[in-house]
Amino acid sequence: MIALSDIQAAQGRISKSIRLSPSPYSEAFSELTGNSIFLKLDNQQRTGAFKERGALNKLLTLTSAEKSRGVIAASAGNHAQGVAYHSGLQDIRARIVMPLPTPLTKVSATRAYGAEVALHGANYDEAYDFALQQSQADGFTLIHAFDDETVIAGQGTLGLEIVQQSPDIDAVVVPIGGGGLIGGVACAVKETKPAVKVYGVQPAKLPSMKEAVAAGKPVTLKSATTIADGIAVRRAGKRTLPLVQKYVDDIVTVEEEEIANAILLLLEREKTLAEGAGAAAMAAVLNRKLPLHGKRVAVLVCGGNIDVTLLARIIERGLVKDGRLVRLRIHLTDFPGALHGLTGILAEHRANIVETAYDRAYHGVNLGDTAIDITMETRGPEHIRELLAALTAGGYTHERIL
Repeated sequence: MIALSDIQAAQGRISKSIRLSPSPYSEAFSELTGNSIFLKLDNQQRTGAFKERGALNKLLTLTSAEKSRGVIAASAGNHAQGVAYHSGLQDIRARIVMPLPTPLTKVSATRAYGAEVALHGANYDEAYDFALQQSQADGFTLIHAFDDETVIAGQGTLGLEIVQQSPDIDAVVVPIGGGGLIGGVACAVKETKPAVKVYGVQPAKLPSMKEAVAAGKPVTLKSATTIADGIAVRRAGKRTLPLVQKYVDDIVTVEEEEIANAILLLLEREKTLAEGAGAAAMAAVLNRKLPLHGKRVAVLVCGGNIDVTLLARIIERGLVKDGRLVRLRIHLTDFPGALHGLTGILAEHRANIVETAYDRAYHGVNLGDTAIDITMETRGPEHIRELLAALTAGGYTHERIL
């Protein structure tokens, strides 16, 4: 098991090449949660995630012979980019095995940093097994994404930075995949400030560390898809589990919609882009999954490498959930000027039409009538209720499409 001295040594080793990420006070999230929230923004690292810390610490401890043979890693994206980027800076050959469903942005970024990329397997575990075979066959040094003491110590430097930047915090909230980040951070925080609470957060679809703690040993979960792909790990690490058992106060889970909402709020309220894994900790705090009220809380936003198409879907669904985007199906008599009368009501109530679609054959439309689906930008739930009341008063049959 790593010690505080290992993390301190890692900090001295990597500090010249790793950004000291900011930890600003968030007025918006403090008001929303009833706590004093400090966002530890490690999504501002060069490759967009905290994984650089552990990858670089491992690379800097390799022997000359190991460096000359090259390194290999398995990763869904962030560890891949960290290894690729820092291997390139040190002129070390790097091969990265990524699962087939890995977002294209992460694959492209990894290749852009100079690494060889092999796509293999349906998930991280299958990619890792293939990487292990490749390392044994070709002599590469395997850099594990989380279950390696040197990597864990590197990730733990985040914990040292948190207590240095916010020495009077009461709690730290950390996303969990395989446990490398929370293992290192919890060790650094608890050995420095024993009274500080450390909480972990996992997606409800893959709570591998929570299950491992309950069982007292790592257990392998069934494959599942989550928008928090960076922490979609089916089995907790055997080196990380003891650290979690010793230092972490509790682990909670968050649902997909909660993570998506946290991504949207971070973007809108703090102008901070977070991927699913990077927003998981904030999702837990926002949805009051933890016993925190009136506390000073450091929340890790540890990654920002999100696929832009997924982000677009999250934004649109978030707008629907907040009542700022609504779709109505309205029945009209099919004669010239009918649409003009309808749009007059919508314009009077300041609803902005963004999309329309007519249908004369489906949705129970009578002969001589038409149904029109109208998607509109609105100001919120009260504005939607105002629109519905105006349509009813105007004699229009309508329904909201959810």
